[in-house]
Amino acid sequence: MDTTQPVVEKSAIRKVAIRLVPFVALMFFINYLDRTAISFAGPNGMNTDLALSAAQFGFASGVFFIGYILLEVPSNLALHKFGARRWLARIMVSWGIVSLLFTWVGGVEQLYILRFILGVAEAGFFPGAILFLSLWVPSRHRSKILALFYLAQPLTTVIGAPLAGLLIQQHGVFFGLEGWRFMFFGVAIPAILIGIIAWFYLADSPAKAKWLTAEEKTWLTGALEKEKKETAASNKHVSVRTVFGNGRVWMLSAIYFGFIYGLYALGFFLPTIIAGFEGLYGTKFDVFQKGLITAIPYLPAAFALYFWSKDATKRGVKTWHIAVPALTGALSIPLALFAGSPAATIAVITITAMSIFAALPNFWTVPTQFLTGAAAAAGIALINTVGNLAGFSAGYITGWLKDLTGSYTVPMFVVGGFMLLSSILMVVLSRSGKVSEGIPAEALDPAGAGHHAEP
Repeated sequence: MDTTQPVVEKSAIRKVAIRLVPFVALMFFINYLDRTAISFAGPNGMNTDLALSAAQFGFASGVFFIGYILLEVPSNLALHKFGARRWLARIMVSWGIVSLLFTWVGGVEQLYILRFILGVAEAGFFPGAILFLSLWVPSRHRSKILALFYLAQPLTTVIGAPLAGLLIQQHGVFFGLEGWRFMFFGVAIPAILIGIIAWFYLADSPAKAKWLTAEEKTWLTGALEKEKKETAASNKHVSVRTVFGNGRVWMLSAIYFGFIYGLYALGFFLPTIIAGFEGLYGTKFDVFQKGLITAIPYLPAAFALYFWSKDATKRGVKTWHIAVPALTGALSIPLALFAGSPAATIAVITITAMSIFAALPNFWTVPTQFLTGAAAAAGIALINTVGNLAGFSAGYITGWLKDLTGSYTVPMFVVGGFMLLSSILMVVLSRSGKVSEGIPAEALDPAGAGHHAEP
């Protein structure tokens, strides 16, 4: 037995985790902050200055996803064709330029147009990043790598919400801009700079990575190629053309829809809900304090994501790693409506955030169980596209129902309903035998003979 191979495997995965994941996570951090910056701007001057109703704010939040959805699959196929380095860098610089234009938005129509164009510019980034990282590590290490990457999303709010608050407080300090306009300016510049750096920093594949040794390149390339052939051989019927008629892809899309509906309902409206504490409970917070309160649910969510995914890596991703968090989130979000204080409301919302983020990294290990190559690019993009329909739906429906009913009671029950549906569908998909229950990494042979699964 070759005793050097486990050492090479360990060092190769460690280098990928250290060299690539933090940088791609930083890109994701900026990506999520730019698309959700409107949630901080809205209750802190933008809604008043532009005379937006809750429904108009919700539509502006959600129309981003229309442009995003239109180019999601083509963009991911382009990434597969031209390489991640160039395509992800191009996406970042494009959305950074569009984000910068929000600094000077003059009315609701301009806001709608810029949000739509921002979606077009960002199309393909998230599924492209998922695909990119998936192409660097064998499946048995993918849950860990994707969990480290996904940590950027809750940390975006942990760090980004107070940061947005600080920028908004600089009202009239820089160039005479209102605080919310300067906030848009401040979060746009990093996207352009990091996009330029990404062009030179990223490598498209292990074979092109100068920071890997020859042995590490050989092991990674061989393990990935073997896994690709095994997956392709067992799923010969799954191609780019047939992805759109594949039942597993569509069911995963529906499951992801529920998660994203919950994620963005919280993301877009939590700052507004916190701003409403003053009327409900007589509390008073300044902009920075509101940013800190907005961040509270997401720090525990980051810990839940990490440790839940660590367990999934140890045991192998099981159905309950995805279905149980979905069920917990479904039950917790409506309970926030019956909390009697700001602290109790935030505590319950924290449980919801922990549930969503615990499930998402493990969810993304499922598509690559049966998709490879261009079919993986198309399938992951399609799942993300359908899921992000929830990005539009959550913003618009939540705002519309709030205007219609005068409270967030009905909108939050809708959120819980979609997450409950995700939990049920995940169990149905597993019981149908269309996804595998992963074998933990410890159960694999020391030589790393590839990913194994059992029904």
